[in-house]
This record gives sequence, C-alpha cells and structure tokens, in this order.
Amino acid sequence: MSDMLKEAHTVLPAKDLQRARQYYHDKLGLDPDQEHEGLVTYHTDGGTYFDLYETPNAGTAQNTQMCWSTDDIEAEMRQLREHGVVFEDYDVPGLKTVDGIATDADMRTAWFRDSEGNFLCVTQML
Repeated sequence: MSDMLKEAHTVLPAKDLQRARQYYHDKLGLDPDQEHEGLVTYHTDGGTYFDLYETPNAGTAQNTQMCWSTDDIEAEMRQLREHGVVFEDYDVPGLKTVDGIATDADMRTAWFRDSEGNFLCVTQML
C-alpha cells in the first residue's frame, strides 16, 4: 500500500448544486462549511468530509456512492424519514430489504437517493 495515500473523501455529482444543497440541508440537516464556484464541501462530526460539485453527469451511477455508519440504523432511518427521505426497497437475487433494510452476516444497510439521483446509504455493523 502506498504511504502517500493517507486520506480519502467522497465527491458526489449534482446537476443542480443549489437543489442538492437544499436537499442536504432540509433532509439530512447538513450545511456546507466551504464553498467555491460549482463546489460545496461538507465536514461531518466524525471527521470525514465530502464534496458536491456541479456537472451534467449527476444521477447516472447505479451504485452506492457514499455511506454513513451508524450504531442504530432504525433510529437513523426514523429521523431521516421524518425529514422526507425515502428509502429504496430491493428484492433481487442476493439482496432483499425488509422495511428498507438489507441484512447479512456482518451488517444492516439501507439505501436512499439524494435530489441528484446519487445512491447513499446508512449502515450498521453487527
């Protein structure tokens, strides 16, 4: 492993940066602490950070793009649902959700999409 790769962060696309910024404020209770032309940066209480940048390519990925860890997934989901977050339901080979949560031997995970179509999740390790 390279000793130069010390820290990583997530970069999420947004077709409409102001719409995304409003979603993250209203639904997730997050506000950016840095702003640049076409880019906003959010730092979390856990010491990580992520960027939202404006691009017409937003919403094209069909995979999880960012995930938050939690100690109580039901409480997190309840709070997010109270703010209008809608969780995805899946029933495909290898992945089935019950009340929005997929469970395997190691973790419980729930996915949702932001205003830009990015797949985000919360996960609880077992």
